[in-house]
Amino acid sequence: MQTLILGIGNELLGDEGVGVHAARLLREESLPKQTKILEVGTAILDALPDLEQADRVIILDAMKDDQPPGTVYKISLDHCSGTSCIASMHGFDIFRVLALAGRSTPPPVMVFGVEPQEIGWSLELSASVAKSMPYLLDAVRAELMN
Repeated sequence: MQTLILGIGNELLGDEGVGVHAARLLREESLPKQTKILEVGTAILDALPDLEQADRVIILDAMKDDQPPGTVYKISLDHCSGTSCIASMHGFDIFRVLALAGRSTPPPVMVFGVEPQEIGWSLELSASVAKSMPYLLDAVRAELMN
């Protein structure tokens, strides 16, 4: 089974880029052979060819749910409603890109999000979000074992 991990977000906006930071860290690890990691950033449409081939998708992004900053979330994309689930400012959202993939049966998509503390001009993650990174990576590793 091919798993596609998408690190999305704008890394110029602090915690908004948590998905890209997490994808970079995962690239340094030894993950199951059929795992592909893309640092998509805000160019979600660039993932279209890989989405057409994936058996399952894991998305890493900032996610707002009014919990303490650094809270890690895991939710099926089926339970998300547009951009209220994924707190991104991406031009194309994942729902549109999956529709463009034109698959009769889209792959299952699991979203791992982190509650942001600061979304503003910065290349760095806030202390709360940086501190939550090990928990996010552990959750993704556990998902890959399923």
